[in-house]
Amino acid sequence: MTSLLLKAARMPRRFEVIDREDPELFRDIFPYTEVPRIILEGGEPSPAPARELLVTDTTFRDGQQARPPYTVNQIVSLFKFLARLGGPRGIVRKSEFFLYSEKDRQAVEACRGLGLPFPVITGWIRATAKDLELVKRMELRETGILTSISDYHIYLKLNQTRDQAVADYLALVQEALSLGITPRCHFEDVTRADTYGLVVPFAQKLKRLAEEAGLGIVIRLCDTMGMGVTYPGAALPRSVGKLVRALIDEAGYAGEDLEWHGHNDFHKSFINASTAWLYGLGSVNGTLLGFGERTGNTPLEALLVEYAALTGTTAEMDLTAISDMAEYFEAEIHHHIPSYQPLVGRDFNVTAAGIHADGLMKNEEIYNIFDTAAILGRAPSICINDKSGAAGLTHWLNQRLGLTGDKAVDKRHPGIVKMYKAVCREYEQGRSTNISSRELESLARHYLPQCFISQFDRLKGKARDLAQGLIVTMIENPEIRSMEPARQEALMEKWVTDIPYIQFIYITDAYGVKTTRSVVSLHDKTKFTNATNYDVGSNLSDRIWYVGPMEDGKVHVTDFYTSRLTGALCITVSGPIRNRDDEIVGVLGLDIRFEDLAKMESDEMETEKDD
Repeated sequence: MTSLLLKAARMPRRFEVIDREDPELFRDIFPYTEVPRIILEGGEPSPAPARELLVTDTTFRDGQQARPPYTVNQIVSLFKFLARLGGPRGIVRKSEFFLYSEKDRQAVEACRGLGLPFPVITGWIRATAKDLELVKRMELRETGILTSISDYHIYLKLNQTRDQAVADYLALVQEALSLGITPRCHFEDVTRADTYGLVVPFAQKLKRLAEEAGLGIVIRLCDTMGMGVTYPGAALPRSVGKLVRALIDEAGYAGEDLEWHGHNDFHKSFINASTAWLYGLGSVNGTLLGFGERTGNTPLEALLVEYAALTGTTAEMDLTAISDMAEYFEAEIHHHIPSYQPLVGRDFNVTAAGIHADGLMKNEEIYNIFDTAAILGRAPSICINDKSGAAGLTHWLNQRLGLTGDKAVDKRHPGIVKMYKAVCREYEQGRSTNISSRELESLARHYLPQCFISQFDRLKGKARDLAQGLIVTMIENPEIRSMEPARQEALMEKWVTDIPYIQFIYITDAYGVKTTRSVVSLHDKTKFTNATNYDVGSNLSDRIWYVGPMEDGKVHVTDFYTSRLTGALCITVSGPIRNRDDEIVGVLGLDIRFEDLAKMESDEMETEKDD
């Protein structure tokens, strides 16, 4: 009898949906014509973290809603960063994808083809049978389903009542369960919803459906407008702690079946997410760099550092991938990260004040948050002013260029002495601000040129790297691999139009016989009019760009040369075209104009200066 009473006491009581004719908009909290109010009523629950804390990712879903879409190749690269960040234990456990466009589905297949155990690929759909069919077709085991939960959405957007919306949601969830798909119900706008009149009752109905089907179900609590607050005693629906505990204590969910997804409208996304963890929720959802609708989502990289702080371990996560990921965004996606952005900004661990710089040089632990060199691969640095001295300049230069041991520059180096005098002259003439890294680099290049590779050499290296990456993508394209000239030329025309530094593209068969015409950039076409040695049928089997790929099956990049036809400084890059049996059936070559690439680089640097 006693055990039955204890069991009954632990069973959550059943809540029913309270339907209404008019929406509950909580005007005492959300007056709209005023700043939303925070009501303190007391009665704060106690923190009780879940057994395992995890992170989930929405970089390719919510993260793409606030920026230009990523290419498939960029998505694959970012997915690899997520895998590195989460480590072999899968701290970054899942990543969700749109499924609507052909490009969306290609991205899913490309990431799935990597064979990585984590993050697990999941979908995101609206609550419609048509969308669920996409999940079934892509053979995903889990999908997010948009189940908007506030009356703002149900009454004002969907033009339904609570009962009607819940009935529609349940029907789709039941269909997903019947297909063996785990539904992850996204309770959109939960921090403006009726917790006990709709949120908890609907969650209980979902749980009963899942139990009947013998499958799991996940609920994501979506703080869509960033209304969540963490203050002790705050009232629902805004209290993060009370909301999480309501789903655990009243709706009967385990923390591992709950996620938090927050926005940063009131600068609270990070603290709300961390607090959700503390009150028992298992997974927090974020995006790389915090990209997301309007003000963004919780930065995933910050969550991983917070995970290490809360658990006392990095759990085999590779946090140096945070720095590599940030560099990729800057260099490859051309996204400018604010220099002061924590963990990823260029100057996040740069000390500016002279007295602080002196302390940092004596012992970096004085003014560095942790060993950023070891943990993030980013050593602390200093800003230079008239108080930094030759020692400060030397510290800056050696760190900037990674010079150590015998290669490190001494503070008595003649170039350092001249740099220091140049800095002092600035302040003697009335300067009152720090010398920027860009200015220091300019001085260093002038007084210590031997420490730097030339701009020309750097651009040559970039040209080679870019050319190799470009042609690998081209030779894997199905249109190119078809070896049908009409299909190939249509795509080649698009490439020379879209990529400004390509001079022309051409293809030969496996015998070196040219099978396509030379597809030439618009401003070079007249120069190729009389170039008969490049006609279709020409035998080019003696050309080094053809011989190389045919001999070893690899991409080849020539040295720089001056084009006989255009007079431009160029490189040629070529790669093997393979059929489905991986036999080489042709070679694709393209010429890249170095001057156009250099101009593009110069324009990017000017843009950075403007920023």
